[in-house]
Amino acid sequence: MLTEEKALLFRGFDITLDTHGRITDALLPHRLAYVHGNSPRTKVGENVYTSTEYPPELTISMHNEMSYSSTWPARLLFYCAHAPTTGGATPVVDGEAWLRALDPGLREAFAAGVRYTQNLHDGYGLGKSWQDTFETDDRDKVERFLTDTEAEWTWKNDGTLQINQLRPATTTHPITGTEVWFNQADQFHISGLGEEASEFTELMPEADMPQSVTFADGSPIPAVYIRQIQETGLTLAADVTWQPGDLLLIDNILVAHGRRPYTGHRRVLVAMSG
Repeated sequence: MLTEEKALLFRGFDITLDTHGRITDALLPHRLAYVHGNSPRTKVGENVYTSTEYPPELTISMHNEMSYSSTWPARLLFYCAHAPTTGGATPVVDGEAWLRALDPGLREAFAAGVRYTQNLHDGYGLGKSWQDTFETDDRDKVERFLTDTEAEWTWKNDGTLQINQLRPATTTHPITGTEVWFNQADQFHISGLGEEASEFTELMPEADMPQSVTFADGSPIPAVYIRQIQETGLTLAADVTWQPGDLLLIDNILVAHGRRPYTGHRRVLVAMSG
């Protein structure tokens, strides 16, 4: 049913924090840790995390979880522990429709893929540390993980870990064969992070930012492409407006997700599986 419908909302089952764990075990028996994840989260259980902890006034653009990595979760399970006062919906968009709606020239420009760069500090600095990103303080363990991903990396003198990855801009679903837009170029691009983030380019080169992205050949991605990607995804999306106890199960390849701005207290938990 999930493969056919792409996203499933469970509402009216009176799911509480006490019963959430048992239900999550049943739906996602082989949960994944958020290793190499790039967004700020808090781990609250056995591979259960808070949703991205960005300020409530910000929109989180559409994305497939960890599509910048060599591996990604196949399914995501969201649980609403506390609904916001206003806003805070989780928009979801069909990745095939998103791809088709983008201009042919943009799709052609991304055909060779994108190159992601991450600069993960050693405990103090902008963005996430490499310890938080990989849930370990063991450098050897991090290097073994990266070796399996075909990423290039280097340790800088200040302890920062720089990672470079060449990844495709689209992917194909293993069951349906559907080609979908599947990258996070807009979330790695400085123009996609808002005006405040873009001011940091006055203080440091973009390549030294916590994360950045170029085309596969290293050439810059025009900001107009980033705006089109973000606006198209959000325009096509259907909003899931949360009620306490809701569960949302999505196919992380067929469907991208985001977050609308909100007021009040919002607590949505997420678990991931292969």
